[in-house]
Amino acid sequence: MPVKILDATVSTIDGVFENFKTEAANNKANLILFLADKDPSTNLSWCPDCVRAEPVIYKKLEASSDNVALLRAYVGDRPTWRTPHHPWRVDSTFKLKGVPTLIKWEDNAVKARLEDHEAHIERKIDALLSGN
Repeated sequence: MPVKILDATVSTIDGVFENFKTEAANNKANLILFLADKDPSTNLSWCPDCVRAEPVIYKKLEASSDNVALLRAYVGDRPTWRTPHHPWRVDSTFKLKGVPTLIKWEDNAVKARLEDHEAHIERKIDALLSGN
């Protein structure tokens, strides 16, 4: 099945997230991937962990036979993300500590998460998807 991808930034997250939540019941899995913005000079993320994790996550999602929705939430450039008061760092739902962070969204709540240092590990992505 194709992966349904939605993209959001800090300034657009409210509307995009509402749409994501409204459609969640139609999908077998709903995931949120918090990523660093791409550096315009290289078209790659400024975050090396994001560069490493993204292709692995996409490969796993594309191989799934289930309907999967993926909300990619871009945290901003490095200085924006580094501020301790970044909206997603202080958000009571997301409580981000690093990027990339892959979250399984289920029953209108964070069900499971993979933090930056583990978001590229295939067996952990499989476990997150299967709910184990």
